[in-house]
Amino acid sequence: MTVDLHWFLPTSGDSRSDLSLGNAVGERGSRVQTGGGVGPRADLRDLAPLGAGQDREPTIGYLGQIARSAEQLGFSGALLPTSTWCEDPWVVASALAAQTERFRFLIAIRPGLTSVTLAAQMAATLQRVSGGRLLLNVVTGGDDAEQRRFGDTLAKDARYARAAEALQVLRALWTGSRVTFHGEHVHVDGAQIADPPAWPEIHLGGSSPAALDVAARHADVYLTWGEPPAQVAEKLDRVRDRADAVGRELAYGIRLHAIARPTADEAWAVADRLLAGLDHDAIRRAQETQRASQSEGQRRMSDLHGGRTDALEVSPNLWAGVGLVRGGAGTALVGSYEDVADRIAEYHDLGIDRFILSGYPHLEEAYHVGEGVRAVIAARGLLAGTPPLVAA
Repeated sequence: MTVDLHWFLPTSGDSRSDLSLGNAVGERGSRVQTGGGVGPRADLRDLAPLGAGQDREPTIGYLGQIARSAEQLGFSGALLPTSTWCEDPWVVASALAAQTERFRFLIAIRPGLTSVTLAAQMAATLQRVSGGRLLLNVVTGGDDAEQRRFGDTLAKDARYARAAEALQVLRALWTGSRVTFHGEHVHVDGAQIADPPAWPEIHLGGSSPAALDVAARHADVYLTWGEPPAQVAEKLDRVRDRADAVGRELAYGIRLHAIARPTADEAWAVADRLLAGLDHDAIRRAQETQRASQSEGQRRMSDLHGGRTDALEVSPNLWAGVGLVRGGAGTALVGSYEDVADRIAEYHDLGIDRFILSGYPHLEEAYHVGEGVRAVIAARGLLAGTPPLVAA
């Protein structure tokens, strides 16, 4: 098992320097701006337009620059986030597929917001036109208010039950067969997709029992946010137990930010500057928003720091400062290129081989990770096709 590095495309906008955490948009939840209180129940009329106030708006030109650079640097692909505040990931990925050659796109499929048959047709088309570069990320929704913006009124556990039915139908459709399915949430009669291409690997994250059950039964890759290794190990064991019980075997991935520099002092200086750029009111508003979330994963992220700013290194080289103002993945690997590679190797030893990383700004940090950290990992023989270096 080797390490597979992915990057991130900031489809809600990006910062220009490492002095800012951008607009602090969570990947699956609500928006929290450092300059204004935007909670999960805010009126859309009170919000700035997409990208407003940010130094780098999420144009196809800028996102394409990140994607092409990440591809050149050796990243396998990138995650495209989804929320009210992001550009649509399917449209963006379709545009960027024409600007890249091998780069894969991990795109959200949101059961209940799109019919499973339509989603299957969209996935099959993008898989064909991209040459098999589609990956699917199942997002059930971690916040009731966010879901209601899209017209979805189901509660959390019901959303997971619906996702399970949708994935069952999706796999059946991918055989090319005509599918009739009448479940509690999903109903199709005679559904079919023509000439299905290669199966797009299914990723699913979540920390609740319902999430772990759906992942074990229907996902190809289980994703976790970047908790300390001991907590990640315990969670992965629970997923493995569930998968074993139904005769399945999954791959495992992790979502982390990164602040990597040639020396540890340089990296931690960047983290300190980011922290200094946050004001207490912004942190308070963000924590109020995060506490309103129904996401068990968000609760676990928030518990790592508890809103405090004086004890943010929650495990060696694992910094929880991002989560002070940003929903979703809230931890960063901070340190020298060797330090960050050490932590990746530590998670790899737990059975994780997919690493979805990001940093601020996303273009520049891709170079730090791609040229610095990736070279260390390759020298250790942890990347596919790169045997470890042996001293003469």
